[in-house]
Amino acid sequence: MITIRPGTPTDIETIAGFQIAMALETENLQLDEPTVLAGVRNVFHKPELGKYFVAEKNKEVVASLLITYEWSDWRNGTFYWIQSVYVKPEHRGRGVFKVMYLHIKEMVLTDDKVFGIRLYVDKSNHRARQVYEKLQMNGDHYDLYEWMK
Repeated sequence: MITIRPGTPTDIETIAGFQIAMALETENLQLDEPTVLAGVRNVFHKPELGKYFVAEKNKEVVASLLITYEWSDWRNGTFYWIQSVYVKPEHRGRGVFKVMYLHIKEMVLTDDKVFGIRLYVDKSNHRARQVYEKLQMNGDHYDLYEWMK
């Protein structure tokens, strides 16, 4: 059975390790561990930045994700952005992300000031796109553009 809970400071090293593994796996990018640890730690020290959630199976953390917030003046409320999703390889394809997503969706449904969930996905990540579409998410409304320093 998979359980979802808010991340705690005791999860910082695990979450940072997940982020380092994800960057290497998805973008062949080697992240600086002290920088990632500091970045994850900052979320716990500054809750306005976001909130981590972890999935546990048999008391082992097998996945994590980060919720960040986007203010919508059109709706006078917030959207949750799902970011930094990582599921340990041996637990993929077993519904872990689905359970996490449904947990976040329930949070949105019970909060009148939150209007939806957004995430971004690399166009070449076909497996993730299939998962999101099965959960009735779509990429029909917006394309993401960015500028990075």
